[in-house]
Amino acid sequence: MSTTNPNTEILERQDTSSIEEEQGDHERMSHIVLEGFRPNEDEFVSTGPSVAEGIINGTPVRALCGKTWVPNRDPKRYPLCPTCKEIAQNMGWDLPVT
Repeated sequence: MSTTNPNTEILERQDTSSIEEEQGDHERMSHIVLEGFRPNEDEFVSTGPSVAEGIINGTPVRALCGKTWVPNRDPKRYPLCPTCKEIAQNMGWDLPVT
């Protein structure tokens, strides 16, 4: 079995009024967004809107933990979501630098 190399970024989550209100205290955490993966060297499979699209167009993105938000803050100012971190580590992925 080959390991795929996912494209991930860490971003702080902020709910918007148009997105269903989430449970828990994830308002001030950085989350990992899986933007896509490469099943082989010549192919990229998108898993949803990119972080750049979210920032520029106000498009909601989804974190590994399932939280959905429109990114607009510096993720380096907040701790990493423990659920996102656990999922990424269990998949054997390198964590993005925070």
